[in-house]
Amino acid sequence: MNKDKRYEIFSRLRTENPEPRTELNYSSHFELLISVILSAQATDKSVNKATALLYPIANTPESIDALGEESLKGYIKTIGLYNSKAANIIKTCKVLMDQHDSIVPDQRADLEALAGVGRKTANVVLNTAFRQPTMAVDTHIFRISNRTGIAKGKNVLAVEKMLMRHVPKEFILDAHHWLILHGRYICIARKPKCPACIISDLCDFTEKTE
Repeated sequence: MNKDKRYEIFSRLRTENPEPRTELNYSSHFELLISVILSAQATDKSVNKATALLYPIANTPESIDALGEESLKGYIKTIGLYNSKAANIIKTCKVLMDQHDSIVPDQRADLEALAGVGRKTANVVLNTAFRQPTMAVDTHIFRISNRTGIAKGKNVLAVEKMLMRHVPKEFILDAHHWLILHGRYICIARKPKCPACIISDLCDFTEKTE
């Protein structure tokens, strides 16, 4: 895919949604971090249902640590892998309190040192909370990047590097949100909604299946 086609794709996505946002509900950097940890192998909708009950009770490192692992499980038990997520969140709260004055760090190395935080989670926090140019490649973005031809790669890291290299700079801060929302609602895994797609005429998948 050439740079002019990529530019047109992101230009259309921006026109359709000028200010894209995560669908996770949060009111602080810490709440965002916890919600992203919880969202691994879970839907944003399921996370929002759990945190709507949790955050009014505990939404700081200190309050969640005081809540304790077993009580925390009670709030997040509807989310997949809740046992390991509860353990990781408690560990993360302790590190934030002990090493970061209870403030979510804005450096990748510090974020990835937290329990339950891998590269994708760190990228989401860096981009969404701190507006750093990062690309969190989940299953939606991996699929849409390869399917459309925007950035092809055999694994998520390869796609991330391709996106960072080829997404036009003026779109890079919001590209993650545009791609994930497009993959979630239009370019779905089975039977993508090509007739409703605003970039279908620019997409390799559409061309191949005509």
